[in-house]
Amino acid sequence: MTRPDKPPLAVVSDGRGRVFEIPRMEAAAMLLDRPARPAASEWIPLPEGSCMFELPGRRPMGYDPVRRRFEFIPDFRGKPVLAAAAFIAPGYLRLYLPGRLKEPHAPRLPLFAYAPVGWKDGRFWTTGLRVDQDVRHDPAQFDPDSLRLASDRALRRFPDNRLVRHLVRNCVRQYACPNAQNFVLGRWECPVPVSPACNSACAGCISEQKGADVRSSQDRLGFTPTVREILEYAVPHLENADRPMISFGQGCEGEPLLKSGLIEKAVRSARRETDRGTIHVNTNGSDPKAVERLLQAGLDSIRVSLFSARPEFYDAYHRPNNYAFGDVTESLGRARAAGAWISLNCLVLPGFTDGPEETEALIALIQKYRVDMIQTRNLNMDPDWMLEILGGHGKTLKTAGLRKWMAAIRKAAPWIRFGYFNPPKEDWGREGDPLV
Repeated sequence: MTRPDKPPLAVVSDGRGRVFEIPRMEAAAMLLDRPARPAASEWIPLPEGSCMFELPGRRPMGYDPVRRRFEFIPDFRGKPVLAAAAFIAPGYLRLYLPGRLKEPHAPRLPLFAYAPVGWKDGRFWTTGLRVDQDVRHDPAQFDPDSLRLASDRALRRFPDNRLVRHLVRNCVRQYACPNAQNFVLGRWECPVPVSPACNSACAGCISEQKGADVRSSQDRLGFTPTVREILEYAVPHLENADRPMISFGQGCEGEPLLKSGLIEKAVRSARRETDRGTIHVNTNGSDPKAVERLLQAGLDSIRVSLFSARPEFYDAYHRPNNYAFGDVTESLGRARAAGAWISLNCLVLPGFTDGPEETEALIALIQKYRVDMIQTRNLNMDPDWMLEILGGHGKTLKTAGLRKWMAAIRKAAPWIRFGYFNPPKEDWGREGDPLV
């Protein structure tokens, strides 16, 4: 991985979508509300497939290496400027939040994971770490012409299947969902959304926002598919795809366990037709009995989303309805008793996730249920909004940094895998990726 010999320059926006660097001012970052100066070794070239944003109502912040202090940048050459940020491509963990000062009455930002951005040697840089070498979401894997032909072919092959139409017309063509794209291309992980409803009201939910002044980034599934609609395309995918997986619980739906009866019937039927591939569910783990039934039906792996392993902060973000954190941990226990592959979908917020109490609670959870994998997922949310939810806890935490956070987990649980994607059965025996 290319590293700069010194930190890059600060990047700002002119408020009209154009970005430029500030001479002699280093790019700065934040851990929650605390300014931070990332080491040169923590900067990486902005990965292909990443995006850049301007942050309305936020002043940029830089670090003056001569004066040795952080400074806000209200204007440049007499013209006002805004903070800029990067949204890093899948497979990477952001290490810091962008340096910024939120002004009064600033709007809430859309639901993306904002990271610092800098400029040096003719390219953009960000603070990140590639945590998964799997290429299944890399932009180079998706040729537009091939995708168009494959999408048309899927619609012709399944003309009466509402679920296939949803995946093609919404997920492939509107949202550019990599899993949906891989489905029409006949490979790897294939999404099976089933639930229009949810029993969480997660603050950063990307498919439904009620009463908030921020829009969800995609629309939620509006119907419940039938078992036939699921099996019609899922079974051929299991039988024919490379490293095949079908996964319930997608970003375009609610909580799949609310449709556990439907999933159970689909899993049993699929396993009667083929024993090939991996059947997986992404869930909040709210219904331990449902999890156990699905495992008995033939479910192979489970991924449970988790902002925090401490109940008070879990509740603050996930806002559960008719279930409690104890139900989540009981689901993990039942999955372990059944011998399933267990992943935690850790929603990472730099400066909070790597705090000592957070780390201690997460390690205890990993050890108790012998969790197989941590999927480090950047929290898609306005960091200033999340600070409001955390309250005063964002101002007093001591943090180790996410590299040291990962190292502490690996030391306490040497078997743990870090990654970003759901691994198929073929990869379960692979040793954990080295920490870099």
